[in-house]
Amino acid sequence: MKITDIVPARKKLCSVYIDGEYAMKLDAQVLAENVVKPGAELDDEELHELIMLSDRKRSKERALWLLSGRDYSRKKLLEKLKAEANEDVAEEVCDRMEELGLIDDEKYARRLSHDLIQLKKMSKRGAMYKLMEKGIDRELAEAVLDEIEIDPVEQICALIEKKYINKLEDEKDRRRTVAALQRLGYSWSDIKAALEEYVE
Repeated sequence: MKITDIVPARKKLCSVYIDGEYAMKLDAQVLAENVVKPGAELDDEELHELIMLSDRKRSKERALWLLSGRDYSRKKLLEKLKAEANEDVAEEVCDRMEELGLIDDEKYARRLSHDLIQLKKMSKRGAMYKLMEKGIDRELAEAVLDEIEIDPVEQICALIEKKYINKLEDEKDRRRTVAALQRLGYSWSDIKAALEEYVE
């Protein structure tokens, strides 16, 4: 097959035309490094290698860009990368990010569980759902949360002081407060015990 044209496109990509027809977009730097120009003849194996090199480079750049903004679990980063690259390349890039220490599910789970429980005053059950939603394995989430000692009634009292202290006199507001606390994963018995202190 013959490369008949290479046209610069957005995001450092080039549109590659093979035998007079548009074929795909490949990374401009990969094309330059491999001296691929109009007129070049490629076989299937060479084209496949170019596609893999381009995918790998783009995925690494995307992973680094995503991780510069916030932390990700391996699972969530893999999902993001698979949206634009094949699964093998995405797995390979995630492996590399782990080697570099840029993704670490255990550290991420510890940091996130601390924020959810200590800062947002979420229950352990609520934190468990949130950790799993962020791609943390259930077993790891349980292990991390087992290390944290909290009194759920004290947590609820801290939340009431911070957000709901003026919403306990009216019955309708009190029901909304209970619903909000249940959404954070607290049981009715713990909510009731905390509310009794304030309602009295």
